[in-house]
Amino acid sequence: MNDDSPWRGCPLAVVDVETTGLDPKVDRVIEIAVIHMQDGAVTDSFASLVNPDQEIPDEVVRITGIQPEQVTTAPRFATIAAEVRARLEGRVLVAYNLPFDRAFIVAELDRAGLDLPEVVPIDPLVFIRELHKNQGSKRLSAAAERLGINLENAHRAKDDAEVAGHVLYALAAQLPERLGDLRLLQGQWEQQQQNDMAGWKNRRGGSFDGGGVGGGFAQERGNALGPAYIYGDDTDPVRYMFVHLPDAGARRN
Repeated sequence: MNDDSPWRGCPLAVVDVETTGLDPKVDRVIEIAVIHMQDGAVTDSFASLVNPDQEIPDEVVRITGIQPEQVTTAPRFATIAAEVRARLEGRVLVAYNLPFDRAFIVAELDRAGLDLPEVVPIDPLVFIRELHKNQGSKRLSAAAERLGINLENAHRAKDDAEVAGHVLYALAAQLPERLGDLRLLQGQWEQQQQNDMAGWKNRRGGSFDGGGVGGGFAQERGNALGPAYIYGDDTDPVRYMFVHLPDAGARRN
């Protein structure tokens, strides 16, 4: 796998995590999925509930449907960490709003004494923001619906990860064929999106600490663009995120 490879033929590891909150320094993963995809098809899947060793807030229970009693007998992340890492290694790492999921995976692997393997990061959300710029919500469920992709169990890791992969493949005709060109376009669009967000926040007296999919992303960005952005769930405790998003008006429609 190199930059000249057609990205559709590259092995993907599409990930999604459900968590107890938005801060990977203190909050924990309660469910993780790693879906292997290639040429538009699922080739293997892994999903597991995770015992977070902390309470699951009522709001998270409401959003995900994951009950505290469901995770009490689930493995702790340290138990599955080596398998998760092995399933990521040598693949293109894909997630819808990748900085959020990656931050939690990195934190959980670190607690288990492991590091994130070298991967090529790709975030379908970056492409959706541009290609669906004037088409309303950028939530995963909304993007999937516009593309004719069915999302049966939103807020569950396996379904969300698989749909995120299919969203990326559905955009293929509008994206470069080669992996290197896809990465270049992602970087250019993401930089523009960060500039737009910074300008939007500055006009409102705020500040924006950018970051990016392609390494060195700011922790603040992962927190600020957590599950509420993807799913469009604006009730407390994640309502505050809504007002910090440049396409907030679109989400009201």
